[in-house]
Amino acid sequence: MPNAVRYLVFDTESVADAALVAKLRYAGEALEPAAAVRRYRDELMAKYETDFIPYSFQIPISVVVGKVTAEFRLEDVVVLDEPLFRPHVITEYFWRGWEKYRRPTLVSFNGRGFDLPLLELAAFRYGLSVPGWFQASGKSFEQPRSRYNLAAHIDLCELLTNFGATRFTGGLNLAANLLGKPGKMDVHGDMVQDMYEAGRLAEINDYCRCDVLDTYFVFLRTRVLLGQLALGAEQQLIADTKRWLEGKADGVAAFRRYLEHWGDWPNPWAAGSPNESPPPTSGEIRP
Repeated sequence: MPNAVRYLVFDTESVADAALVAKLRYAGEALEPAAAVRRYRDELMAKYETDFIPYSFQIPISVVVGKVTAEFRLEDVVVLDEPLFRPHVITEYFWRGWEKYRRPTLVSFNGRGFDLPLLELAAFRYGLSVPGWFQASGKSFEQPRSRYNLAAHIDLCELLTNFGATRFTGGLNLAANLLGKPGKMDVHGDMVQDMYEAGRLAEINDYCRCDVLDTYFVFLRTRVLLGQLALGAEQQLIADTKRWLEGKADGVAAFRRYLEHWGDWPNPWAAGSPNESPPPTSGEIRP
């Protein structure tokens, strides 16, 4: 049932709008769109040591959403507009899906800085209305877009950095690896543009699926951190999710790949651990 979904864990992949880059960055130079993107990437790399084109020049070509219940159980992972992956349809499905499931809490890793601005701008570009998200007439601190409205959006990167007070060097890849999960495998974000130009859309969406799984497991651990989920319950949810992935793996290459690189969190409280020690009780300070 739609009302059973309490959280939408999501991730996006995007590519440059090559025609827009050619028109705005190199007006009057008669550059082919693909050549304009290559030139812009080269300029960014020379100046910033990264060739990632700003989101304002990009369009979404993959959005994957994990549906999670109020009990933090992963119910499904869906790829929007598969297998066509049309940017305007992807954008519509994302925002209409959020409404359909009665505006569940969005969960991302650095979504505040990239994914949501990208999807907001895409709605602007494609003429979509999203009044429930913008709520222009509401009090600023109650609006879903408010940075501190955690009922609307939990950005796990902001949580781990105290809303940007520190830098989280290593990103989602590091956070996932701390928990024994695969993180980045054969594909990294800076490869997506080249993969798209080579027609490897299915692989991009598999990469996005794996990022959503990593984000889900990081989300679970933050619920332990916040006292909303016991560590034992988190471990049970992880075991249940692994079994769910195993049941789906024959039909989803991304799940097979994720399971091949699966790792278990090295629990220092577990019996037999080299550092075995009973977990401290609430309020207990030990030397």
